[in-house]
Amino acid sequence: MGKRTALITGGATGIGKMAAIKLAQEGINLVINYRNSQYEAEQLCQHLTTVYNTENICIRGDIANSNDCEILTSQALKEFNSIDILVHNAGPYIHERKKMTDYSLEEWRYLVDGNLNAVFYLSKLLIPQMRNNQWGRIITIGFDRAEASSGWIYRSAFAASKSAVASLTKTIAMEEAKYGITANMVCPGDIVGDWKEKEIEDAISIKDVNTPVGRPGTGEDIARCICFLVEDKSSFITGSIIPVTGGKDVLGKIHRL
Repeated sequence: MGKRTALITGGATGIGKMAAIKLAQEGINLVINYRNSQYEAEQLCQHLTTVYNTENICIRGDIANSNDCEILTSQALKEFNSIDILVHNAGPYIHERKKMTDYSLEEWRYLVDGNLNAVFYLSKLLIPQMRNNQWGRIITIGFDRAEASSGWIYRSAFAASKSAVASLTKTIAMEEAKYGITANMVCPGDIVGDWKEKEIEDAISIKDVNTPVGRPGTGEDIARCICFLVEDKSSFITGSIIPVTGGKDVLGKIHRL
């Protein structure tokens, strides 16, 4: 098999951008999906192509919309023979602290569509060609203890959606194992703001007394885990929910606020 290609949703900024950079370092071609960050997506593609000599394209699309997902995959497969790796990074999130009853119907639907249904849309579209190749990697992004269906105060729609994705990830892993396809979820810890686009080197000298490992988490921490999961020799790891939190009890901290 030649060079592999990864589709990263929400890959122009934040953790998605760091995942794109680390995958390009491994010689993997990239399809960078974005919704609003066109300039950042174009700049990232140009950078990856120049520095790592990989083929990279960016495609606009709102993954909460099934039609956009169809267009996204269709355009990607016109440029590349296959999409071998699917990283479900994008997912809408409302920062305002809202009780469940305060969500509008539109907000609830959008959060569920963008975090849960988008995984169904894109996986359904891309798994058949992964089966044909007898190889594939699907990686979803969760939150601390998503697999336990933990409640998350003021984040009901997001938490419910991601907990459902944890279950769906495990189901995909079981259903697709015989085709050489793995599915795993990576659960970032308390990585916020600029740290989403920073490297581990940037954090080594920074003290964080609230994290057991003693330093802040970075986008590279998550990207390294993603890169490990896409390796050929990681084929025995599937259906796993992997916390990358620095040992921090993220939800416990939130609930004590």
